[in-house]
Amino acid sequence: MTEVEEPRLHVNRWGDTSDPAPERHRQDTCSCFDQSRPRPRARAGFHTERQDTSAPGWQHLLELVDEAADDGREEFRPLTELSPEERRQVITLPPSIAGLTAVRHLVLYGSNMVRIPPEIGSMTSLEEFTPYTSYRLHWFPYEITRCRKLTRSTVSTRALFGNEKLRPPFPRLQPARGSVADLDPENLDPRRWGVTAIHRCGVCNHPIAQGGLHQVWISLRVATDVLPLLVSACSSACVAELPGGAEGHIPTSHTGGRVDQPRSDQGTDRPT
Repeated sequence: MTEVEEPRLHVNRWGDTSDPAPERHRQDTCSCFDQSRPRPRARAGFHTERQDTSAPGWQHLLELVDEAADDGREEFRPLTELSPEERRQVITLPPSIAGLTAVRHLVLYGSNMVRIPPEIGSMTSLEEFTPYTSYRLHWFPYEITRCRKLTRSTVSTRALFGNEKLRPPFPRLQPARGSVADLDPENLDPRRWGVTAIHRCGVCNHPIAQGGLHQVWISLRVATDVLPLLVSACSSACVAELPGGAEGHIPTSHTGGRVDQPRSDQGTDRPT
């Protein structure tokens, strides 16, 4: 008779970040692309939702960000303070996260978010970023590369544009503009631009209103993971300053759409 192995307990690495409510009560569905198997010819687009700033969840989040900035906490887990319904109402973070300069660990486990604002680049003490199981979060702003201390991340990589397991496509970006005189960068259509506002160049940090608008994709290793980054630059010169893409990914910046990607890594590892 063989000995029966004692069952192992798996520690929740993020403490109380998980929600006892079923996932369907805290996340909306996402059909941007198949997150379980490769579909190389499928098209992808941006999420079109705009944040409802009158929603109770958003108002509650603003209060939590202000509290965290005031008390200088080093770990910020805002979603644990929201009800399941409030979580569903939050599809991004407020620009006021720029004031969270003491936060070392940002936890967004199981969020309903579709975009992260560029102000995350002002969180200069950030060392660890955990948006795990945020399945509607397909890309990140290039400004996250300004978080020089960021060395650890936990991201559901199968949800990312261009990930090495499935190689889903990137949304096609708009043609470059030499001027934004005929564009309101404070009120953009997220279907076309991915965001609802662009204030400053993601590369040189100059006001976007003083130049043009050149958007490109670049896949770079940020902390633990290779992330698809959306760059909103003021000029072609700033785009030219971007580094090469991560190994095993598209080697240069690009504008999405029909672009060749390396072959998918269709391993047997557990979906993330």
